[in-house]
Amino acid sequence: MIRCLIVDDEPPAREVLESYVADLPKLQLIASCTNAVEALEWLDKESIDLIFLDINMPKLSGVNFYKSLSKKPKVIFATAYPDHAVEGFELEAVDYLLKPFSFERFVKAVNKVDTGKKEESGDFIMLKADKKNHKVNFDQILYFESIGDYVKVHLKDKTLIISETLRKLEEILPDTFLRVHKTYIISIPCLEYVEGNQIKIAETKIPIGQSYRDRVNEVFRK
Repeated sequence: MIRCLIVDDEPPAREVLESYVADLPKLQLIASCTNAVEALEWLDKESIDLIFLDINMPKLSGVNFYKSLSKKPKVIFATAYPDHAVEGFELEAVDYLLKPFSFERFVKAVNKVDTGKKEESGDFIMLKADKKNHKVNFDQILYFESIGDYVKVHLKDKTLIISETLRKLEEILPDTFLRVHKTYIISIPCLEYVEGNQIKIAETKIPIGQSYRDRVNEVFRK
């Protein structure tokens, strides 16, 4: 059973979340709060596993509220504003739901609480290049680029070439990484902007593949 808290200042949004939570047996709603102050009171007296958190709230935003917590439950941001997606992922959010979202999309987000790849893989990945096993922190990776039978790993300070496939990397990378093209996986926190069919990271413009456009739009909602 996942003990959860809803924090949203809009009654219709809370009602939707309350309905969705009630339809999932593995979720137990502890409280539905209208603001961050009310949520803090519940966090002080109850053990909470997951927060469904709006971002644009009066007095204290959802992002600043979550940053202020010394003991952080897992969080799924639910908001009408796509501009905060990158910041949400930087806070290691389980997922980012853009209103209005379907029950199917809600279930997909909740399922990540149980199977989140970020927890399983830790903060780094071991990559074999130049006959050495390199420990590479996720926050140092800009993007992965497929080149034939190899993958070029673009880091902030260097480049590694590994004998691997993007498909295999997709299985082991945390949700802060996103496949955007048949030859590219990007680090979402390193993204500068999305423009048309391109994504800007560092000094590189990366194309968005036709078959990956829906997923990219779902995350960034251009």
